[in-house]
Amino acid sequence: MNAQTAARLGRSILKIPDDAPDYPTILHALEAVANRTPDRTALICEDRSITFRQYERAVAGLARRLGVIGAKGERVVVLMTNCMEMPVSILGAMAAHAYVAPMNPNYSDRELIPLLKDADPKVIITIPEFASRAAKAATELGISECIIAGDGVHTIQAWIEEGAGGLPKPLPGADDHAMMFFTGGTTGLPKGAEHRHRNIVAFCRIEAAFFTNAEYDKEVSLSVAPMFHIFGHHHGVIHPIYIGSTHILVKQYKPAVVLEQLSKHKATIFAGGPSTVYVGLLAAEDIKTADLSSLKVCVAGGSPCSEDLLKNWMRVTGCPIMEGVGMSEGAPYANNPAGKTKVLSVGLVPPETEIDIVDLETGTRILPAYARGEIRVRGPQMSSSYRNRAEETANTIRDGWVYTGDIGYFDEEGYLFVVDRKKEMILSGGYNIYPREVDEVLNSHPATLEVATVGVPDSFRGEVPKAFVVLKPGSTVTEEELIAYCKEHLVDYKVPKSIEFRDALPKTGPGKIDKLKLRGLR
Repeated sequence: MNAQTAARLGRSILKIPDDAPDYPTILHALEAVANRTPDRTALICEDRSITFRQYERAVAGLARRLGVIGAKGERVVVLMTNCMEMPVSILGAMAAHAYVAPMNPNYSDRELIPLLKDADPKVIITIPEFASRAAKAATELGISECIIAGDGVHTIQAWIEEGAGGLPKPLPGADDHAMMFFTGGTTGLPKGAEHRHRNIVAFCRIEAAFFTNAEYDKEVSLSVAPMFHIFGHHHGVIHPIYIGSTHILVKQYKPAVVLEQLSKHKATIFAGGPSTVYVGLLAAEDIKTADLSSLKVCVAGGSPCSEDLLKNWMRVTGCPIMEGVGMSEGAPYANNPAGKTKVLSVGLVPPETEIDIVDLETGTRILPAYARGEIRVRGPQMSSSYRNRAEETANTIRDGWVYTGDIGYFDEEGYLFVVDRKKEMILSGGYNIYPREVDEVLNSHPATLEVATVGVPDSFRGEVPKAFVVLKPGSTVTEEELIAYCKEHLVDYKVPKSIEFRDALPKTGPGKIDKLKLRGLR
């Protein structure tokens, strides 16, 4: 196979449908659907719901408040878990011409403060549950404004009333900054992947090529992924607006609740996310009585689905899982189309997107089918920069190509398979865990001398972190005590599930810890 044939493997055979709107921003889509179907239910969260007209007005009302306090052109951090206030806050900040950074409110201060410093926001929008820590961070970092959504002053209803005049004009443009999603690099330090409005709309248009059985203004969708994650944001905030879908918000993933909501509202699109979500639903007692016959599309991403999982979900629900792959820098960069899925593959190259499998040495030589190399991606859905990270931008995004750090290959039909990761990132239940973050916490304990964290297989989460520890001479500490120490400084999914004590850690020639050998020692 010559280089020209190899290159064609990474060029899409799919087309964006002619009826897929090309809005400048997702705000233009919200305005369009509010005018088209003003009384259609837009959001449902437990016993609350709002129509698309109310949704548009709530976004407009918050945008006006943000404009008054000078948020235009500034960063706005949205610090909350899934709730009705979250999509309104994200879109309200966008409508105020601000640059939105959603963050995980369950991060420890050690994890959260560096992200806030990097984002350097003028405003934090949070909910009462996280008000005290948001206020503490704002005071520590000199952030001038902290809005508590749902505190009796800043409410959905108040925003609706203030937004009766519609979205403030002019709306942002396609090339204006819209979002940043924090990720990590080869160093494991967080960095904000910057997205413009056109990148976000490109995701929606690309999905139209895969969701071929979805109909505008007729669907009911549900996503359980947190909206501070790109999967949860894209499937829980922007895609429902783009297609005019009624969207069901689930505050926290609980299988019984998810199954009840899918059944009650006759959901047609389920963006489950990582494989662990589907495993949990299949294991739930309630699935025996749940009516999932309305499902048309089920989407997975974030961690690979086993062949048994794909078969069992299809057997129980009658709806296949469409597996894809993405990253904080852009999503999807591959997806299985409806009716043409291939087991264990992350799918085909999206429209208007290019993918190459390149050699690991130079990153420029395109490899043929079945040859494994690094996956590089170029497309309208992809980020082109990291905030305040010129060196990382230059290393990862070269000539318009995003070098993903994933190792994969194409088969002869152009289906992409992801088989490994070039980076040492641990992928656990759809979350990225960077070993250095865990190592730094363990190294800060007075009893530890040397630490290395690796991912080990887990039947439920795909991988979980395991730490190898060498203690200082004369020091004593138990596995339980170190795990408890980690829980004080890390969000739960980053805490090692086991710790193994060693007299020494294996080293490479230059004296670096040999994590490949550690993985072999599992």
